[in-house]
Amino acid sequence: MPEQEFPPRPSAGSYRPDRDDEDPPPRADLPSVRPARSGRPAGGGNPAGPGRPVGGRADSADHGGFAGSRLASGPRQDEPVPQWDRWDGPEADGAEHVPPARPRAPGGRALRAAARRRRRWLVLAGGLVVVAGAVLTVVLLAGGGPGPAPVTPGALITTFQPGELRQVPDACHVVPAGTVQQYLPGKAKVASPLPVNGAAESACNWTLDNPPVYRLMEVNMLAYAPNGLASGDGSATFAAIDAYRLALQDTQAPPRNSPAPRATVRVLSGFGNQAFSAVQVFRVGGAVTDVATVMVRYHNVVVTVTLNGLEHSNRGSYGPVSQPQLTAAAMAFAQAAEASLH
Repeated sequence: MPEQEFPPRPSAGSYRPDRDDEDPPPRADLPSVRPARSGRPAGGGNPAGPGRPVGGRADSADHGGFAGSRLASGPRQDEPVPQWDRWDGPEADGAEHVPPARPRAPGGRALRAAARRRRRWLVLAGGLVVVAGAVLTVVLLAGGGPGPAPVTPGALITTFQPGELRQVPDACHVVPAGTVQQYLPGKAKVASPLPVNGAAESACNWTLDNPPVYRLMEVNMLAYAPNGLASGDGSATFAAIDAYRLALQDTQAPPRNSPAPRATVRVLSGFGNQAFSAVQVFRVGGAVTDVATVMVRYHNVVVTVTLNGLEHSNRGSYGPVSQPQLTAAAMAFAQAAEASLH
């Protein structure tokens, strides 16, 4: 009989926990089998590497026949799959659940740069509009002030200059009553036509119809404004000069098909800045009318005085008419009107 140790060592299957003096079985202190999620590599392989024990165990045979067979052959068809066995596969890659970044539209950088350039141009254009409005306001305020705007040599003048008038006096009050009675004896009818150019123009008519005397005296005063179409620098004075020259030309040589006859013209000196007198004889419908005209320019104001004397009429007894007397009367009215401008 073989010899036995005394006392005999208990077998692995006879261990009882109530006996403190006995040693625990060799596998009593091993940890339980649990799947490792975070450390398990894809594909369900051994996280410790091939050939290495799982959970510090020597190999799968140490688990006993049941565990070893399960690890070797897998779960049976009629047996529920343990929770840890479901994790025995590759874990889903987290990157597959993240939606891919939206591709940037082609030319996006160029479009944004173009938008920035457009914004800069809009800001610049707005600034230029504001500056232009400010400059225009300053110019208008300067032009509307009491003093004339500074004149740049060779530049177009758009404001009134010293000595130029923006408005004229009432033409019906510029001729003294004694002068009117001297050249238009009797009771003349006075009429003031409506001005066309506002305060810059005034006109007055005196009519005397007392056979054999018929007289029609017309006085017109017009202050010209700066005009870019005028000659010279476009100032108000040059605009008046142009009007005076045109009237003188039409009086000396009337346009073709004009009912006005050629006039006898005489240039006057020492009267305003420019002046002339003219006498014409109109024959219309059997009537004969002598017309004396005096035109004088003072700076930008042109005074035109016309006196009609009916020399012969096909109705009534009128005449005769003295052309020197007509010219003297027109000159007297023109001198009174020109003096009112000083």
